[in-house]
Amino acid sequence: MTRPTARFVNGEELESLNRYSNVVLVDLGTPELYARAHIPGALFLGYDRLVAKHGLTGGLIPPVEELAQTLSELGIGNDTLVIAYDDEGGGKAARLCWTLDCLGHHRWMVLNGGLQAWLDDTRPLSRAMPHPLRRGFIPRLRDEYIADADHILEHLGCPDIALLDARSPEEFSGAQRFARRAGHIPGAVNWEWTDALDPHRKLRLRPNHELVAELTARNVVPQREVICYCQTHHRSSLSYAILRHLGYEHVRGYPGSWSDWGNRLDTPIAT
Repeated sequence: MTRPTARFVNGEELESLNRYSNVVLVDLGTPELYARAHIPGALFLGYDRLVAKHGLTGGLIPPVEELAQTLSELGIGNDTLVIAYDDEGGGKAARLCWTLDCLGHHRWMVLNGGLQAWLDDTRPLSRAMPHPLRRGFIPRLRDEYIADADHILEHLGCPDIALLDARSPEEFSGAQRFARRAGHIPGAVNWEWTDALDPHRKLRLRPNHELVAELTARNVVPQREVICYCQTHHRSSLSYAILRHLGYEHVRGYPGSWSDWGNRLDTPIAT
């Protein structure tokens, strides 16, 4: 298999790809739901193994050595195709995929609509607990997929940079506060992560042309570097994966996101 181009796959495509030996399907839903039923062959990964916390800042990247061990335990090698899904529309699954990009592993896909879409298609479920064949994963950290406060401060107002805020409009405006300070990063545009999902089609993505039109209307275009953030880079991980799916090449995620920016005293805020 060659490196995937489309980043979101449907159930039929997943079943076809899952027949290959070097494919790992990862379930990032709840452990209770996984124990009751999951997609056949899926391995469970707790979301807490993908994130770290320091003080008031959540959603940070754990030590690279820990992530490499986690991936190795799942049977993920450097040439493995990883297909991820969850039960909420894709935020947790996309966080895994962004993490893979950060570690230099670009062979990943997200199941479009996740478990809800799979159930909507009446596809099979399993209670069997597969045992992964451990592989050695060698991380190669790729900083170009990661933004931090210093990078953003250095590029505030730069016409080549777009800041995409995936939080709710209330958080964006400052009406809701989940940090010491409320508001948004100056120059950011708001595109709530659920706006990309079709609630009438079990949280599958809306058509690509509609997503591109909404991003373009916000001047979030492929010619710019796009930095995605939310409260902890959970919701905005889905925005990141969607942009990669749409062909955007220069995209970064901001680990810590507003729990970092909004809890600092040296960062400007707009409301």
